[in-house]
Amino acid sequence: MPLFDHQHNESEDFQKLTEKEIASCEEEIAELKHQIVLLLIPSEETDESDLVMEVTAGVGGQEAMLFTSEILDMYQRYAAYKKWKFEILEYFPSEIGGLRHAVASIAGLEAYKYMKFEGGVHRVQRVPKTEKQGRIHTSTMTVAILPQPTEMRLQINPKDLRIETKRASGAGGQHVNTTDSAVRIVHIPTGIVSECQQERSQIRNKEKAMQMLCAKLYNAKLEEETKKRTSVRKIQIGTKGRSEKIRTYNFPQDRITDHRISRSVHHIERFMLGEEMLDEMIQALREYADYESLMEIISENEKENLS
Repeated sequence: MPLFDHQHNESEDFQKLTEKEIASCEEEIAELKHQIVLLLIPSEETDESDLVMEVTAGVGGQEAMLFTSEILDMYQRYAAYKKWKFEILEYFPSEIGGLRHAVASIAGLEAYKYMKFEGGVHRVQRVPKTEKQGRIHTSTMTVAILPQPTEMRLQINPKDLRIETKRASGAGGQHVNTTDSAVRIVHIPTGIVSECQQERSQIRNKEKAMQMLCAKLYNAKLEEETKKRTSVRKIQIGTKGRSEKIRTYNFPQDRITDHRISRSVHHIERFMLGEEMLDEMIQALREYADYESLMEIISENEKENLS
């Protein structure tokens, strides 16, 4: 009997060791597959770019504005988590602490490569603090992600710009309505406009307005190039999904669902800290986008072989 027990224990130990080695090999195979996919997919020129992010309250009144403020805070924390530089370019708050519209710049290693998947409509389902009947309301906000071009990628003729100055109309302390600090820039050929009154200095407002204008012009150029391609990926990226509902934050069920990859996770509060959980969701979106790109390459090669 002791001999049998000894052999049984040895068999159990061997089985555990084998299972551990199999799991390790499976992880290694999965990683190698991912590396092969990355080698096959050409990198996009925008992936190394910094970016300009716009957040705008959508349907839902004050609740939508509160949610917009929370989403902006989440991305600011995510930027800190990724060690990126985050700067507010424009900020238009609502009366009760929410946010109507804001623009921020994010700069750092592969910032656009990660953040491009956050563009689109974000939906929240919860009971607002002002709701006395306990009814669940649905509100929305929109995120737009615009890659920030380098001077080499986008050249603007100063003659194509009309620069206007006016007195700031928002928050700004004692200098509001006393100096022409607000700046509005119009790109005459396209009609694209950007303006900034966030700073007290006209020079700083002009710099920020120009930064936003460059991002808008570059994005328009990229969208035009995308339209010329024979196929477009299913996954919505950057501003291409502005009207597309990409993610739902369901507070009563404590669940976040990304509709593009049909993935749900729980613990909304932890997700909105903008750390590991958000990063894992974005990584999953990146992997899905890589798979879409690979399928596109295979499909194009098959068409070429048949022709």
